[in-house]
Amino acid sequence: MEGAELMENKLIYIAEDEKNIRNLISSFLVTEGYEVGAFETGDLLYGAFLDKPADLVILDVMMPGSSGFLICTKLREISSVPIIMLTARDTDEDFISGISLGSDAYFTKPFSPVKLIMQVKAMLRRVEMDKPQPKDSQHLEFGDLDIHVGKLTAFSHGKELKLTQTEFRMLAFLVENQERAVSREELLNKVWGYDSVIETRATDDTVKRLRKKLADNKSLVQVETVRGYGFKIRSEGACNPKVLPIA
Repeated sequence: MEGAELMENKLIYIAEDEKNIRNLISSFLVTEGYEVGAFETGDLLYGAFLDKPADLVILDVMMPGSSGFLICTKLREISSVPIIMLTARDTDEDFISGISLGSDAYFTKPFSPVKLIMQVKAMLRRVEMDKPQPKDSQHLEFGDLDIHVGKLTAFSHGKELKLTQTEFRMLAFLVENQERAVSREELLNKVWGYDSVIETRATDDTVKRLRKKLADNKSLVQVETVRGYGFKIRSEGACNPKVLPIA
């Protein structure tokens, strides 16, 4: 019952030019109790989002007008809304493009509507868990990082890092577990919330983006790879246990 209450009044936007797929996804979501806005193009979805922001967005990559990649970029400029990308092409290039632009999950057609709905639920559940909590402990410090968990913001040398929700959750989780290495499987479960839907390479690409943002801000904090296992966070000048070099 608690889970059902959690999903009440959640608005999801879908942009998919194939009517059958658009209607299929919509019907599954409506059955689960979500409010749905379905659009033939990403441009129509973006216009609706400006008028009334959704709680989650599902974007097809190839559509008339602006591509899903472009709409994802435009949404990321104004919102940290969870974004799921859909594509008919199973290529590393598409996957990396979508993740690099700030999407949170990626499905290749044909896909299981059941798995898609499970991912939607997991992502919305994670958003609820990330909402500000009335606790002083919702503030983390590590090296030159200042992390405000309740506000979903992170600063390095006093400058905001401009992280997506996924990047922020990963950074916060690594800092919270700074004394140990964290496996890819644990990150998939804790950051994305549903480990059998997201592929392990999602962790690697998110780490790459997080590393770049830290480096661009000249942060002394680094995310190191523990070969064959996962990742560990460290800060230059701090006493951190040794891990294997970055792959």
